[in-house]
Amino acid sequence: MPGRMYLEKFTDAAINRLFTILGLIPRPVAVGLGNSIGRIWFLADKRHRHIAIDNLTRAFGCEKSPRDIRILARRTFKQLGQILFEIGWGLRLDLKKDGKYFQIHGLSHLKSALARRKGVLILTAHIGNWEILPVVAALCNINLSIVYRPLDFLPLNRFLEKTRSRFGAKLIPTARSMRKILMTLQQGGAVAMLMDQNFDCHEGVFADFFGHSACTNKGLALLARKTGASVVPVFMVRRPYGFKVEMGPEIPFIKTGDKTKDLETNTLQYNRVIENFIRRYPDQWFWVHQRWKTKPYHPWPRQL
Repeated sequence: MPGRMYLEKFTDAAINRLFTILGLIPRPVAVGLGNSIGRIWFLADKRHRHIAIDNLTRAFGCEKSPRDIRILARRTFKQLGQILFEIGWGLRLDLKKDGKYFQIHGLSHLKSALARRKGVLILTAHIGNWEILPVVAALCNINLSIVYRPLDFLPLNRFLEKTRSRFGAKLIPTARSMRKILMTLQQGGAVAMLMDQNFDCHEGVFADFFGHSACTNKGLALLARKTGASVVPVFMVRRPYGFKVEMGPEIPFIKTGDKTKDLETNTLQYNRVIENFIRRYPDQWFWVHQRWKTKPYHPWPRQL
């Protein structure tokens, strides 16, 4: 047991040291290194390269040629290569000096929703660098909680928990999260949920995404229905040596009179908002994730 504790401490220290070093690299140099890592990753990682190309073909196959899709996939890997350096840069970020790197648009939408004092559910996705989102909340003086799925690799999970909460954001693990989310909303806070990952059938509902049925987390629609909290989309994309944050208008909740239909209808709304934003910045979404992995269940017809 002491040996295991020593190994964990050593691994924690190594991860911290690695990201600290990456954060010391000047931004123009870091951008070039991130692009190089992305190019190498694209060439070396056959599995994720194929996932990205398959996903992009599913989404844009009728609009782009195979060559254009491959180029877009390579650009996606280059964008993902920036994240390591940006996380390191965030470790030494000073809100007073470094707020100039963030262009925030549409803050009035979020402020208006918060003023109703019913709490706000923030709809966001794995686009740009989602790990920097807590910085934006601090810059805007917003009480933010983030629903997240802990990583299996505990040392890296501990490191990310520390960086995500560095500027005051609270973290809510997905397991048994409902009580903490409801408490945060009752206190007038904002809860961010990443809504662009594949879910199992028993956890989600199927809704169209880029013209294909995708099993999507039903939690956001369920919470909006239960609490009356506003749903406001917030996305952050990478710009040259900085970030642009776009906060959209509140997404009105559609009531159909049927709970199941409510969840399906409003989840579809959320997927459409995410899709429309991805279409504007297609190289900055997380195409290496198997978004359409879960298939709708169609039972075989009974033999008579």
